[in-house]
Amino acid sequence: MENNTKWAIGLATLVLAGSFAAQVFLFPAKKQASQSAEQNASSAIQSEQTKTDFEQKSESSDSIFQNGSEIVSESSGIEETFVLETNKVRAVFTNRGGDLISYELKEHLDRDTARGVEMINNVTATNRAFAVSLGGFDSPIVNDIFVAKRIDERTIGFAREFSKKNADGSVGKFTFVKTYSFKDDDYFFKLDIAIDGGEGFDGLDTNGLSYTIRTAPQIGPKFDPKDRYDIREFVAFDGDKKFTPKNMKERDWKWVASAGKYFEILVSPSDSVPLSSSMKLVVPKKNGIMDNQAVIARKSLSGGKTRDSYMIYIGPRSESELKKYVKSEDNAWGIDATDGFHYNESLPTSGILNWLEIILKAIMQLIYRVIPNWGVSIIIMTILLKLALFPLTKKSLEGTQKMQAYQPRVKEIQEKYRGDPRKLQEETAKLYREIGYNPMAGCLPLIIQFVILWSMYHLFNNYFEFRGASFINGWISDLSSTDTVTTLPFSLPWLGNELHLLPIIYLISQLLYGVITQNGGTAVGQNGAQMKMMMYAMPILFFFVFYNAPSGLLLYWTVSNVFQLFQQLFVNRMMKNRPTEPTLVKAKTVAAKKSHTKKGGKRR
Repeated sequence: MENNTKWAIGLATLVLAGSFAAQVFLFPAKKQASQSAEQNASSAIQSEQTKTDFEQKSESSDSIFQNGSEIVSESSGIEETFVLETNKVRAVFTNRGGDLISYELKEHLDRDTARGVEMINNVTATNRAFAVSLGGFDSPIVNDIFVAKRIDERTIGFAREFSKKNADGSVGKFTFVKTYSFKDDDYFFKLDIAIDGGEGFDGLDTNGLSYTIRTAPQIGPKFDPKDRYDIREFVAFDGDKKFTPKNMKERDWKWVASAGKYFEILVSPSDSVPLSSSMKLVVPKKNGIMDNQAVIARKSLSGGKTRDSYMIYIGPRSESELKKYVKSEDNAWGIDATDGFHYNESLPTSGILNWLEIILKAIMQLIYRVIPNWGVSIIIMTILLKLALFPLTKKSLEGTQKMQAYQPRVKEIQEKYRGDPRKLQEETAKLYREIGYNPMAGCLPLIIQFVILWSMYHLFNNYFEFRGASFINGWISDLSSTDTVTTLPFSLPWLGNELHLLPIIYLISQLLYGVITQNGGTAVGQNGAQMKMMMYAMPILFFFVFYNAPSGLLLYWTVSNVFQLFQQLFVNRMMKNRPTEPTLVKAKTVAAKKSHTKKGGKRR
């Protein structure tokens, strides 16, 4: 039992330390660019402000807008908003920079607002979604009023003419155009950026860069810094495998995603766009709000005409959605994984245990097809797992019972060889061989359970289908969240002001299991104290650690404890009907001595 205790404590510590470290190191603090740097960057580029030039700008932009129709707004200095809506999203644009300021996912409700999830948060006057900066990473965003054109029901464009002072003192002009194209039944949309050089335009080059484009300042739903199970992270793909990008570190990439636990914004430039291999990742935390913005840069361009295309995904970080882009016939844009982009790689995984997570997910999905309730699927899958592991569990429990019966002999050996550690080890190993007990055998089920628990933790904390999935209405209404029974008028230390019932049930089941496991044990002294510590301290520790855990994870763990409790009772009853091991060993020893005596007598 001593070895089992050490293994359990060590493994539990590794699991807990790993989960906390993952939350801490994914979000290092970074300094935000200073306001003065934004104001000083790209000062050589100025927008044309005169209203008398409007007709000329309209004419120059007509050649870039494909199938352009009526002019919705003019470059009059008045900011206006425009709504473009599909069956899945409601996008709101501003003609100031031609940027996105709101993006609502109509099919996915926000728990706090009871409306569609807002994917663009923390927008300010100097930072909007898909805003463009003419210049490098620290250049201010283009903040001028653009001409807006509604091209059709699913396409909108914004254009503006700019003047640029060249190195020789001459002035060149260019027209800058942004066109957004949407399709029904798809979370991807296309952003085309066109730059048409006019008279005297010699290109854009600021330290090797022409312009930068950024994702939303913060993706939705709003980040709650008190929820340690929520995440914000960056994911990128290099054409072969995904990786975690580092701020301003150069590395080839095909797409980059700013991702949360359930939703993401993914930007994928076409292969023809000469993007910089470095990117700026902004994650400042201020007033409880954590930004999560990627700024990517295009390399310098010469004069003439330039067309850049970006495919942008704003939607669920869900396997059922992202797998549509593996085969071209499954999505409206004809995207195919053979093109080398593999957007489904943006899904969260548990690393080397991802294969186990896939198996567990597949089992639950099969059960769900028969009984469409994810809570019931968790319970049935838990029971199936416990039945599959029962042979190993039974052997471990029998070993525990056996060692409880031999505790007096173990205590006797410990007292006899207290001052001789080597001899103590030899005699203890000899006793184990004599009774046929392998202390490592009890660790195998424990290791397997912790491996499964780690996979379950990751699965339940990221599996999109659990979001909003109800098990028992009025109690466990969302398996991806806690089972809040009531809100207290005061806050408890480490627990907050919300009362959760599942962690309490888990604690009771774990303590009860510990009592039954140790029932009948004869360990005393230091061994007894260690067992009691394990029996009471560890469940209490896990109670506090997982008090705010997703209810799906706690449901699995509680059902597992209850089922294992009945397994323990079954083994206890079975062992009770057997002769005690010390009696059997004593009988074998006496029989062996008699046999030896008889053989010796014949020789005489």
